[in-house]
Amino acid sequence: MVRSSDGRVRVPGSVRARWIVGAVVLLAAGAGAVVVFLPDSAAAGDPEIAVSRSACGTGWADPKAGPQTFRLHNTGSVTAEVDLIDPATGVVYGEVEGLGPATTRPLQVNLGNGSYAFRCLPEDAAAIVGPAVQVTGGAERTGPGVAPVTRDDLLGPLKAYQQHVTTGLAELVANTGALKDRVHGGDRAASQAAWLTAHLTYERLGAAYDAFGDSDSALNGTADGLPAGPADPGFTGFHRLEQGLWHGEDLGALAAVADQLDTDAHALQTSFGSSQVDGNDLALRAHEIMENTLQFELTARTDYGSGTNLATARANLDGTRAVLEVLRPLLAPRYPDLSKVDSWLNRTQAALDAAHRADGTWVRPAELSRPERQKLNADVSELTELLAPIAAIAEPRRTS
Repeated sequence: MVRSSDGRVRVPGSVRARWIVGAVVLLAAGAGAVVVFLPDSAAAGDPEIAVSRSACGTGWADPKAGPQTFRLHNTGSVTAEVDLIDPATGVVYGEVEGLGPATTRPLQVNLGNGSYAFRCLPEDAAAIVGPAVQVTGGAERTGPGVAPVTRDDLLGPLKAYQQHVTTGLAELVANTGALKDRVHGGDRAASQAAWLTAHLTYERLGAAYDAFGDSDSALNGTADGLPAGPADPGFTGFHRLEQGLWHGEDLGALAAVADQLDTDAHALQTSFGSSQVDGNDLALRAHEIMENTLQFELTARTDYGSGTNLATARANLDGTRAVLEVLRPLLAPRYPDLSKVDSWLNRTQAALDAAHRADGTWVRPAELSRPERQKLNADVSELTELLAPIAAIAEPRRTS
């Protein structure tokens, strides 16, 4: 699951502003198309493009190819988003979000030949597309920009992912019930095996954690940030039970922990029926799941005794695949490096599967040799980097 820096409180957020630039650079670099940079400032001589509820894109009097900076100036009274687009296709080549009233912000681009226009999307108002300009004399615009994804485009993927999570939660409650029975039966080895099965089931649902609300912390929170640490009464869920099962706590005393875990799993299954995974979050989670795998699982920061962090990492990989599969119809025509993502998913899976011993146990991260650790970290890091632009590519955008 996705965790915040303290390993417990999970705060969702958008990385659109962070990644849209990277996505466009990745898609268009070296192709003579538009490459967008994060600018620090704009010079007084740069063209000033007016943005308001009634007008958009005026001020671009001298279209030319090559690197340049536009000063986007909001002359209106409401905040607006501004896109640089191909007016014929709507493909986005540059974007500035949250341009406040009476504010000027720079947009740096490298223009290839083609037709361009600014599209302004003021808050609570229809989109306005400014005058189209034709850029000539530069490199041909052979590389793609980012074709916008709308909320309607995401309805199918969201429905499919909602069903995936619903099915996963049914499996979860079956597995937490079996875990509760094993603990009550007094068999520690069987309880440990049932714990891992149930925990991995939960970890495969990583893109839905925001929709889980407080249930996520109850089921999968760590002791980080709690006043008494692992001894705190507020420490519940999988990791609390893990601590007890692998540190010799009396199974009779742990029965109450297992009961609460099972109750919380059933409560989540019930509440999720009236919840909805946010379209803004779905693509973001594919990257965040693996980013947090790198930070928390490969470092064993969430190990409370079982030593199964690499099994969790493997489940997280399954969770990432589930997100990508529902988004694939949207990503295939928009992300040329999707085949690279698939290759690195397979490579990372092979590296993690190698840590699964024939007897069913998992190698602990600390037991990896230095070359093994370096390779695994490198594989997950490269996969995480390739997943990062997906958050911007598949985040829903206004087009009207």
